[in-house]
Amino acid sequence: MKKMFEIIRPDTNINFVGLRNFYLGLSVFLIAGTLVLFYTKGLNYGIDYTGGAEVQIRVPQAWDISKVRSELENAEIKGLKVQQIGEPKDSQYLVKAQGDESSLNKVAGQVSAALLKSLKASDFEIQRADVVGPAAGESLRMSGYLSMLYALLCILVYVTIRFDLRYSPGAVLALFHDSVITMGVFIVTQKQFDLQILAAVLALIGYSNNDTIIVYDRVRETLHNHPGMDIEKAVNKAVNETLGRTILTSACTFLTVFSLWMFGGKVIEDFAFTLMVGLVVGAYSSIFVASSFVITMTHYYERRAAKQKSSGSKRRVHVKPEPKFES
Repeated sequence: MKKMFEIIRPDTNINFVGLRNFYLGLSVFLIAGTLVLFYTKGLNYGIDYTGGAEVQIRVPQAWDISKVRSELENAEIKGLKVQQIGEPKDSQYLVKAQGDESSLNKVAGQVSAALLKSLKASDFEIQRADVVGPAAGESLRMSGYLSMLYALLCILVYVTIRFDLRYSPGAVLALFHDSVITMGVFIVTQKQFDLQILAAVLALIGYSNNDTIIVYDRVRETLHNHPGMDIEKAVNKAVNETLGRTILTSACTFLTVFSLWMFGGKVIEDFAFTLMVGLVVGAYSSIFVASSFVITMTHYYERRAAKQKSSGSKRRVHVKPEPKFES
């Protein structure tokens, strides 16, 4: 019988838990640095969040989105972004630019002037011109942050029910860690942060939580099979046993997203970039952040239970027993 290919040997025993203080310190440093940059340098918000002009145009079918973008880039429109809408045969595009109500007509005029350099007036059409006000953009920005907060709260409730209070704080903190550091990369690179990027961050919250749940399941199974094992050894064993799965799934997903980033074009480039950053950060947090907090919370509840027992308090900390795994 041929031996199956194994990316990680079954007897692998990397001391992840021994390095947890270093990596937790690194994570705290990165999060603190991101928060400082957020309040000093800030995100480069797109017009979805800051307000600006939207001009819908129709051009000849022979033009693709790259052609439209290259023609309009010569017009030096601030914060230019081109998005194809409708069916390709319709040849309709939405041109977004930063600005306000006073500059709306100017943006439409810039678009028209840029197209007139290569086309006749009868060959294209300015179908509509709208403005997204600063107040609406600010409201949308707040809604975006609240959506991330609600997603984290829902996951907190889910993990608490699925596991218990020893596990849920680590899962939520790991996801908060992933979201903040991913946004930190956008602050440093000053790439535009808009609704498309927010969607990518929300997708990462769900994806990263899945990887964390896999590790948590293995921790719980290990504690069931080895009741007397220290939590540090159980967590380290679980992380090592799921390491191959983490590497394979993250690498396969990363290669897929990398292909979108390389060949998907400008429209999806930043979305794919966000996913690439989040995949790397998410794999890191599942190993070093989420699992480390299981150890911290387990020791906390053990100390609290011992203190209450010694003081004669009738109140006890009730933690879910490990589930029974059928063989």
